[in-house]
Amino acid sequence: MTESSSSYYEVLRVAVTATDKEIKVAYRRAARKAHPDHGGDAAAFRQVTAAYETLIDPSRRKAYDRSYAAGTARNAAGAGTSEAHFDAPAAGSHASATAHRPATPRNTAGDPPQFDPPYDAAAFEAAGTVPLIPFNLASQQVHGMPRKRGIFGAEARIQREMRTVQLITRQVLPAIPAARLVNGLASPADNSHIDHALLSGYRLALIGSMLLPKGAYAWDGQTLNHGGRSIAPPQLAHVVRAMQDIFPELNVTGWTVIHSPDGNLHEPVIDRQRRTAGTSETIQVVNAAGLVRGLKQFLSSGPTPNTVNVSVLARLLRGMH
Repeated sequence: MTESSSSYYEVLRVAVTATDKEIKVAYRRAARKAHPDHGGDAAAFRQVTAAYETLIDPSRRKAYDRSYAAGTARNAAGAGTSEAHFDAPAAGSHASATAHRPATPRNTAGDPPQFDPPYDAAAFEAAGTVPLIPFNLASQQVHGMPRKRGIFGAEARIQREMRTVQLITRQVLPAIPAARLVNGLASPADNSHIDHALLSGYRLALIGSMLLPKGAYAWDGQTLNHGGRSIAPPQLAHVVRAMQDIFPELNVTGWTVIHSPDGNLHEPVIDRQRRTAGTSETIQVVNAAGLVRGLKQFLSSGPTPNTVNVSVLARLLRGMH
């Protein structure tokens, strides 16, 4: 592997979720093989050393992982990342819309999950590589949980996010076995956070939440209006754009779910008004029932919705979680 084509994880042949112990063991093995005194190459040995020094240091690894997630590290997507665009990007995104759809009929969302790249032990052994993430981790549908951050309203926010996790886990994930829910992401666009990211095939939904009293609300693409009062929902548009740039092969959208105090999935009522100029179609504001319905339709209507995109999932888990 050359320095220009390999990430540090590939250099040491470890998964992106590798522990410090696994990194140390892999470094000793790679260093013995690459050391000039044992017939190795000096450039390869320097690369192995650089990879170890970066990944074994917590702060340097964190910085490297953020660049890995953003796709700016060496070949950060890893093996198996497809260059073909299988889905048209969300409206308003900067990604190319020149999609080449697969010639074979796509599988339905309810089919058993297929992993891309596949977990083929013989192929990994022949290539001398390891999976980006372990199979048992890629097989999980839910990753991470809401975490405490900041000082004000932390408990209320966590309770609200937990309601969203439970809603998606109970009513969306069973219908789409390949869907993967990642909670508590650090935003790649700024210092804020993404409450939830839901990945299925080549589609990604970013989800925030609010808790509001019952009643009728109107969404015009920028604000919620209720009884003459305007309420600004979580700002997701810039994060959606950033994630679309990071993952140009995906169709990325943003959703804000409005929970009611009593847990009624159909409250509050959200009416969609005519959008004003400059508002984004990539953001939806819905109640809990609308979120379930909308996510199922969005994810299942994409190409190969029963695919677990391992390279994207690995970057989410390692780089931003």
